Amino acid sequence: MKILLFGRGVMATQYGWALEKAGNEVEFYVRPGRAAQYGSYVDLDLLDGRKHRKGVPVRERWFMTMREDIRPDHDYDLIFLSVNHEQFEEASKIVGEHAGKATILIFNNVWDDQGTVAERLPKDQILWGFPGGGGGFRGKNKLEAGFLKSIYLESAATASSGERHQSVVDLFQQAGFSVSLQKDMYAWYLEHFILNAGMAAQALKMGSYQNMYQSPQYVKPALLLMREMLPMIEAKGRKASFGTRLMLNLPASLVGYGVYKLITGGTLAGAIMERMEDTAYIPHESFAFFPRDVLADARRLGIDLPRLTALEPYFRMKD
Repeated sequence: MKILLFGRGVMATQYGWALEKAGNEVEFYVRPGRAAQYGSYVDLDLLDGRKHRKGVPVRERWFMTMREDIRPDHDYDLIFLSVNHEQFEEASKIVGEHAGKATILIFNNVWDDQGTVAERLPKDQILWGFPGGGGGFRGKNKLEAGFLKSIYLESAATASSGERHQSVVDLFQQAGFSVSLQKDMYAWYLEHFILNAGMAAQALKMGSYQNMYQSPQYVKPALLLMREMLPMIEAKGRKASFGTRLMLNLPASLVGYGVYKLITGGTLAGAIMERMEDTAYIPHESFAFFPRDVLADARRLGIDLPRLTALEPYFRMKD
């Protein structure tokens, strides 16, 4: 498959590497002038979770192909769109104008309804998914990151095209990933978003995620924030899964201890979180959009979130 990844970001780079290693042709679209700025390679320091639950270390210099324009007659089979939250609107406009016949895989956080998110894109070419990884760049060219075995994708029943859906499932499975299919991808996005909003708000109060993970008691308030935000999912027209509702209604101290052990117990997820913070990807304002967007929508919908409102000074947009 011929794949164009939008931007040379954390997700695009590590998944681009994995997909190229599986025999696909991979190129990156970057803004004019960025190819020279970035250079022709990335020094990878990855934890690859496809073959071992703690991740297989990968350290190599990977040379990549970057493009600063997208030809109108391009022959890409897939455009991979995974960018920072604040960059999505501009990126989707560029992709929408140059989509051609390619399948567009949205691999991004989503909070607004899917119609709004995808309004600049050809809807019959979109597939909705989400990665299972993270990390950050140290300096210009060193990527310290990692990814799990699973990626998340909408089910075939909800996909715009069964043929496009199957081709993306095959693409990731042939590259050694497992594909977790979601019956309602938008509900999954909303759940994921409020989980991140609770963690981000508490981490910002504590000064960093690392500080929050020093004790289960520091994680507990994040769980209470998530529980408070659950009604937002129904207010946006979806229903939280049984598993999410069960987890967030168990004693917060118990769940907080479980999250604490997940992050600090030598797991791959914990190692990825450490890399995200060590490379300054999530220490302060980077993830503030999660609680900020939830609170803005809560006010619009008339839903009272007192715990989250009390923490607003920590994530309010700075003037």
